[in-house]
Amino acid sequence: MLRPSGAEEAAQLPPRRARAPVPAPAPRPAAPDGSRALPRLSLACLLLLLLLTLPARVDTSWWKKPSKIDILYNPWKRCLLTSVCVHVPLWSRRYIGALGARVICDNIPGLVSRQRQLCQRYPDIMRSVGEGAREWIRECQHQFRHHRWNCTTLDRDHTVFGRVMLRSSREAAFVYAISSAGVVHAITRACSQGELSVCSCDPYTRGRHHDQRGDFDWGGCSDNIHYGVRFAKAFVDAKEKRLKDARALMNLHNNRCGRTAVRRFLKLECKCHGVSGSCTLRTCWRALSDFRRTGDYLRRRYDGAVQVTATQDGANFTAARQGYRRATRTDLVYFDNSPDYCVLDKAAGSLGTAGRVCSKTSKGTDGCEIMCCGRGYDTTRVTRVTQCECKFHWCCAVRCKECRNTVDVHTCKAPKKAEWLDQT
Repeated sequence: MLRPSGAEEAAQLPPRRARAPVPAPAPRPAAPDGSRALPRLSLACLLLLLLLTLPARVDTSWWKKPSKIDILYNPWKRCLLTSVCVHVPLWSRRYIGALGARVICDNIPGLVSRQRQLCQRYPDIMRSVGEGAREWIRECQHQFRHHRWNCTTLDRDHTVFGRVMLRSSREAAFVYAISSAGVVHAITRACSQGELSVCSCDPYTRGRHHDQRGDFDWGGCSDNIHYGVRFAKAFVDAKEKRLKDARALMNLHNNRCGRTAVRRFLKLECKCHGVSGSCTLRTCWRALSDFRRTGDYLRRRYDGAVQVTATQDGANFTAARQGYRRATRTDLVYFDNSPDYCVLDKAAGSLGTAGRVCSKTSKGTDGCEIMCCGRGYDTTRVTRVTQCECKFHWCCAVRCKECRNTVDVHTCKAPKKAEWLDQT
């Protein structure tokens, strides 16, 4: 199959500045417990998690986890969304992309018309979006594994992270940024690997260029970051642009920070040509870095996030307090202070730190003093069995012994009952 040229590719994606008419914002639905309404969780990378379940609930958010039963017994959805088509007849697979995408996308609650159109038109990109969702959730949990809030997902909640996303906090800012980055990274990678029919390698990186080592020719298959950024911006930002308020402005800013972070870590890879590898000629291309670099960068942005307030016209930010520095385009921004996440607090979305493993000797955030919020910790002696003294035997086996190590595991104490009741 011939790949589309740069002009054809640009034509397939809708114009950058085209916008649908903006209707009056609809009131947010009330939460089941009578509290304030759920936020607009317009993160495209969670589309796969929602598509796999499609529960009959009008308040379903983007962060719905997949049902194992649905994945196992619904081969049509599994084929459309995960490319696992072994149980779907060959004659019917070609119709899934057209008919199946329309049916599924029309039944996703919460999508605005622009998102629904893109979902129906590009079902193969939605699969890449789902892969990006799994990747950025793992990265979020890695970055916060030693913190009180550790990006824990909830199995029996209609959102992946629970009510913690109701607050316009640092944590919400980080989630929006890294999820937007995950969408860009997944789509860009899929374009270069030939998994998508609407895009391929970067069509704009051509000709000659130079760096510190001298001149080189652009060649190979540069990752198409332009298409990844454009599609992520069109899909992820669609709902925020439709509902114009302070939270939408915050989400749009943090989404842009995530997209910029992926572009920031494009690396130059080259191949030398010449006699005996003399490198008289070089062919180079741009490639994505490992997503861990983007996660590390956004984690530092989280530490330096700027607290802001929206201006009266709702079009910009200003420092929350006099003397605070102004936010730049690369800063994460937030409105509300975070809870301490020490105890279970249903209203704040805090799961508490009771039972969390901590380090007795560490002085950092993973130390028992900080992790357990001064409540103390319990120590349990655990015997662990590991493989050790592995040797290679010709040919061709590796044989290991079983070693038993006894270690002390420290876990945070639960708060006293009266203290716990005060927080719930």
